Amino acid sequence: MSITIHSSFLPHDDPDAALGFYRDTLGFEVRNDVGYGGMRWITVGPVDQPGTSIVLTPPAADPGVTDDERRTIAEMMAKGTYGGIVLATTDLDGTFERVEASGAEVIQEPAEQPYGVRDCAFRDPAGNMVRIQELR
Repeated sequence: MSITIHSSFLPHDDPDAALGFYRDTLGFEVRNDVGYGGMRWITVGPVDQPGTSIVLTPPAADPGVTDDERRTIAEMMAKGTYGGIVLATTDLDGTFERVEASGAEVIQEPAEQPYGVRDCAFRDPAGNMVRIQELR
């Protein structure tokens, strides 16, 4: 059996800001951009990995989510505790400089972690934690 990661979902509350971060800052390509009912889903991914995508999704899109849950999700997004993703690069310092220069909120500068990786961390425009590890 062979299973791969095809898509992962992250919430966004501002599609243009999300595009600015994932496309313009991280260099991901836009694979799909769909609007429906005043909401917008944007699928992005690394240019050299066509089978792996991140779907930036409006948090209110799930019809099974109650109004109270939507408020909780919005509160968690504002605090940066709702969503996150771990990315990897061969040039952590260069990537850090590029993302920092974009004005993204820096959570952690490049550092050796006690669990054996060197990484840094940012928040995307929706507050999601984006950790970037160095490939060795």
